[in-house]
Amino acid sequence: MRKPLTLISALGLISLVLGGCASTKDAVLPQDGPPMKTIYEQHMRESGANDPMAVRQALGDRPLVDGDGSLHGYTREAHNEIDTTFARLPNPSLVMYVFPHLAGDEQVPVPGYVTTFPMYERVEYALPGEVPANLQRK
Repeated sequence: MRKPLTLISALGLISLVLGGCASTKDAVLPQDGPPMKTIYEQHMRESGANDPMAVRQALGDRPLVDGDGSLHGYTREAHNEIDTTFARLPNPSLVMYVFPHLAGDEQVPVPGYVTTFPMYERVEYALPGEVPANLQRK
């Protein structure tokens, strides 16, 4: 019973896909409208944006400031942006002792040694608002 239903569904899907490919772009998107340049110019005329002075006054006509303005608290900087917005999630180092062993085809003796490696393969960063309270920096 499932096989005929699957066959009918597959045939219906194929016919829809082929029917979509058979139509032209003129049938989907009408070509009798005005061109984009005309639409843009009409919008600019209606909003009164063809005069640069009118646009400046609409934006508040702010004067330009020479010199160094105090942008503290406004400017985004890398040193405060990364640490506060995307905190690093903990990735503890694991310590492993490798026992003395014989390695390779020639059975070369390797002395025991200690190595460290991170628990996770890569450093993970928390999304904003995702950091637990005990990890937040002050």
